[in-house]
Amino acid sequence: MALLRAPSKSSLSPAAAALCRTFLRIDGHGFAADAADQMSLIKLLRERTSAPIKDVKSALVACGWDIEAAQKELRKRGQVVASKKSARTAAEGLLALARDRQRAAVVELNCETDFVARNEIFQHLALALANRALLLENSSAQAFGPTHVGPEAFVGLKLNLDHPKISGETTVENAIAEVATIMGENVKLRRGYTMSASPNGALFSYLHTCPKPGLGRIAGILSLEVDNGSTEHDALQRVGSELAMHIVASKPLFLTKELVAPEALESEREILKSQAQSSGKPQMAIEKMVEGRLRKYMEEVVLMEQKFVVNDSLTVKALVDNLSKEVGSSVKIENFFRMEVGEGIQRNDVESPPEPVAQAL
Repeated sequence: MALLRAPSKSSLSPAAAALCRTFLRIDGHGFAADAADQMSLIKLLRERTSAPIKDVKSALVACGWDIEAAQKELRKRGQVVASKKSARTAAEGLLALARDRQRAAVVELNCETDFVARNEIFQHLALALANRALLLENSSAQAFGPTHVGPEAFVGLKLNLDHPKISGETTVENAIAEVATIMGENVKLRRGYTMSASPNGALFSYLHTCPKPGLGRIAGILSLEVDNGSTEHDALQRVGSELAMHIVASKPLFLTKELVAPEALESEREILKSQAQSSGKPQMAIEKMVEGRLRKYMEEVVLMEQKFVVNDSLTVKALVDNLSKEVGSSVKIENFFRMEVGEGIQRNDVESPPEPVAQAL
């Protein structure tokens, strides 16, 4: 059995000190009476930190089975270990949402596997980052539209992690590195967005595949503006929440037909024309086929033209018109956006972060 330096009892927690009372002294060296004592220390430190077993054991051996010193050593190793993992593709993860009455913030925190995304430490960090993003100043000229918040916006910012297994107040970078060490995976803050409602508007949100409040894999957010400012109306609250869910389910790209990008429309027209020409029909018939399919395309990608997922006998435009009558004031959709975990990330480690789907009147 390998000889080990006896731990300093003054540095041990009561639980760890109890485990170490069985250590014996022989020729000035200490060693565990049996492997069970070592396993108990490994288990205790793993429960404290959630670090991989091999890292826990390595830290304990390096620190002479002093559990407090080993816990500190694991934290010190965090920056180095995280940097080694940073080259690995992180395409899984979660979206975290934080909001108040007039403003919302969504961040995407990535990891390598869905297993880590289900870990409560990872989830705690994601929610903390979203809450921090909600406090960021909005300097964008698009005051009431979605505003991109890149990782650079968080550099040097303090984050208070109120969790027993991770540090309290630290920087965002250190918090991510520490969680990466604990998880044994690349953990990456990829992007974030904030959005505000106008003074006469209200925000609504929906998270799909939601393991706990504020977390999900797909987010839909929209703002509704009411002319008379009556945003607390029950019908408005109900329809707003349903429309946020509709955005997640139906993946609209544009708010109205007028906002469809000309290049997107022309590209679709060329595709449809090529498909129609292969039918061998006369040119006049081909033109009618193309126009008919373009109308269908609009119904698929334009929010106001889409069939409402809760009641497909209505379009979203008809739904909003009906809502205006029920509220007693004109209601319009100001903005919307949709985000999904991992969109734009290639599995061969090449990443092209997309803009979220977002439109404004």
